[in-house]
Amino acid sequence: MTVSFAIRPSDFAGDTEPSLVERLAAGDVGAFDEVYRAHHVAVRAFANRFLGDAAAAEDLVHDVFVVLRGAIRRFRGDASLRSFLIAIAIKRSYKHVRSAGRRRAAMAKLAEQPDVSPITPDALVARQQLAHALYAALDQLPGDQRTAFVLCEIDDMTAAEVGVLVDAPEATVRTRLFHARKKLRALLTEVRDVWEVR
Repeated sequence: MTVSFAIRPSDFAGDTEPSLVERLAAGDVGAFDEVYRAHHVAVRAFANRFLGDAAAAEDLVHDVFVVLRGAIRRFRGDASLRSFLIAIAIKRSYKHVRSAGRRRAAMAKLAEQPDVSPITPDALVARQQLAHALYAALDQLPGDQRTAFVLCEIDDMTAAEVGVLVDAPEATVRTRLFHARKKLRALLTEVRDVWEVR
């Protein structure tokens, strides 16, 4: 069985398994188990991409499935259940963004300590620096711009699809994406200039 790690347009097809949703609304524990087994990988993959921190992503996944019990009553059936779960993740993500940023800062500080392990290959170091720079830059974006960037640029969703998830007009999502790209470009240029000076 192939599991998709990115949100696809087909997730918006409205195939919502009404009987499963009804069982969820009734508090059926078996239904929650089914939903978790079917969707936790996709929710975790989104959380990892959005937060850039595996521990914070795991916390966010836990939050999503804990609040699903109460949130399912708001499910209107105009998108897939997976899309509904991702929308919950988006709404719950902002506190996790802050904790992930703090954790990355702590890890960066730890990395400055003398290393007794063998020297890491240059390519791996460069990749780690780039990932750190990208997530440090993402941490500086407002939450709505970060959401637009991650969903459009990394998950390859359209602005219209993102608008459905965040309950905003398509034009608003495009504006957020424009400003996110502009800020990220400036922030990453600053980082590159610092590296070149070293």
